[in-house]
Amino acid sequence: MSEKVSDYVLRRLREWEVEHVFGYPGDGINGLLAAWERAGNEPRFVQSRHEETAAFEAVGYAKFSGRLGVCAATSGPGAIHLLNGLYDAKLDHVPVVAILGQTARSAMGGSYQQEVDLHSLFKDVASEFLETVTVPEQLPNVLDRAIRTAYGRRAPTAVIIPADVQDLEYEAPGHEFKMVPSSLGSSGWQAEPSEGALDHAAEVLNAGKKVAILVGQGARGARAEVEQVAGTLQAGVAKALLGLDVLPDTLPYVTGSIGLLGTRPSYELMRDCDTLLTIGSSMPYSQFLPPYGKARAVQIDLDPHMVGMRYPYEVNLVGDAKTTLKKLLPRLRQNDEGIEWHEELMASVDRWKEVMRRRAEVSADPVNPEYVAHCLDPLLPDDAIVTADSGSATNWYARHVTMRGTMRGSLSGTLATMGCGVPYAIGAKFANPDRPVIALVGDGAMQMNGMAELITLAKYRMTWDDPRLVVGIWNNRDLNQVTWEMRAMSGSPQFAPSQSLPDVSYAAFARSLGMTGIRVEKPGDVQSAWREALASEGPAVVEFMTDPSVPPIPPHADWDQIEATAASILRGDSDRKAMVKQGIKAKVQEFLPGGRPHPSERSRKAEKRGESDPASEPRDPDSGA
Repeated sequence: MSEKVSDYVLRRLREWEVEHVFGYPGDGINGLLAAWERAGNEPRFVQSRHEETAAFEAVGYAKFSGRLGVCAATSGPGAIHLLNGLYDAKLDHVPVVAILGQTARSAMGGSYQQEVDLHSLFKDVASEFLETVTVPEQLPNVLDRAIRTAYGRRAPTAVIIPADVQDLEYEAPGHEFKMVPSSLGSSGWQAEPSEGALDHAAEVLNAGKKVAILVGQGARGARAEVEQVAGTLQAGVAKALLGLDVLPDTLPYVTGSIGLLGTRPSYELMRDCDTLLTIGSSMPYSQFLPPYGKARAVQIDLDPHMVGMRYPYEVNLVGDAKTTLKKLLPRLRQNDEGIEWHEELMASVDRWKEVMRRRAEVSADPVNPEYVAHCLDPLLPDDAIVTADSGSATNWYARHVTMRGTMRGSLSGTLATMGCGVPYAIGAKFANPDRPVIALVGDGAMQMNGMAELITLAKYRMTWDDPRLVVGIWNNRDLNQVTWEMRAMSGSPQFAPSQSLPDVSYAAFARSLGMTGIRVEKPGDVQSAWREALASEGPAVVEFMTDPSVPPIPPHADWDQIEATAASILRGDSDRKAMVKQGIKAKVQEFLPGGRPHPSERSRKAEKRGESDPASEPRDPDSGA
């Protein structure tokens, strides 16, 4: 029996050890689908409910496996739907290959049904490699290059195969003019900077007395080396959202996440340091890095295209994080002068943990959203994989989930797209069928993509060795992150026609699919609901009716900013009384005994107001609300 192009494509994917392809069928890939049937579904075709979520699942698979993610879609609308997930891969530097159908060659240029100029459409998202297969002899070179480039450039690539080409008999490239043979495989490699650059970086770091380290996902393979550098330099370590699982939060000098969704200790770490070492991060919010001119700085990044951004670094080391740090460590001296700074950092972390506990325990109507994440944290298995969607729930993931053991966590870091949390979790589960996976999602994201992908979850629930996949939903009937951004950034009250969401019973929908579904309406039921979901013998959905008035207060917010925000919206916001009450109750936790902010912050505020230190006067959390 002759081998068709479609048969060869699947065979080549198997030779590259691709085990899963996430996609949705359509006549533009009918030839491939027929080949999948002939191949006994190897690699496995995982049917999503939508091409966008198929791409997200491929991204989640790649993020949590370290391997290639592959997605497939038909021509026209199917290919178009992949774009958002592929842009997520592009911006977060994730290796994904998209295999796309296209109108038959004979119809191209004839305004045929579902004919779209895919090269123009994909030339940005798949800028590292994009090619159309027009004759069988282009294979295997085109597919091999797409895979090698996705791995090497950590980027999405795309291969377009017209419908009629899929059904042609495969013919390998010959040993002749204008033929391009190919080969499998690509060895691992590590880049390292020059000796002179390493010496310069060591000079900068050794001169520092108050050293801060910022790690991103590029430092994930260098945990031991980052710990050694932090110990030698007496440094505190802040983590970009994509790097939350680089180091465990159980280390006393780890200050947690950074940025608008970050912690107060990370904000103070950057504000007060005199030296910065950034490892594998391009965190975009430069206002959360040290003030310009205050700190000398060194950056380490594998990609020369990404160095030198965000901050005026004195030394830019282009290299693999692990290899570079191993070369750098022998050049570093023990920073004995930084011991006091180190101890202050650890005390600040302890204070913040107490503040977070108090904020979580503040009363709300009906449930405090911070309490939901706070209760989950100690129940998470040490090998859990946690995915987070984009929205206000991301704040609670960033501040309340303690990374420990071999836990992994990720989200759409740079694109910050909604609707990725549940697809990420499904991709993670196919990559790690023996580990528990938890998706943390807002109700807006659930209504956008999550509910449909619960059907995918139900379809494949018997596939995994460990059946636990829990979807936790913050149901506050509001597109809450945008609502708060409107209030805080533009001084605008909530615009209900755009922000209000219908109250959907996600738990009831899960039960209709044969899964565990739990709806929580009282604070006293939060912990037991998480326990029940995590103990379920299959996927579980647990939704929490949370208070949209609890603000995701940025770590740098002070009383003056909170008062200004409140004053700007008091006259028009539909939820103004509850919002002001919850904002004051949350912020006051920093000023109660045991939760005091940095001494310099306290003295500045007291001096400005002409008052005594507010932390010296304990207040009831509900007072003044």
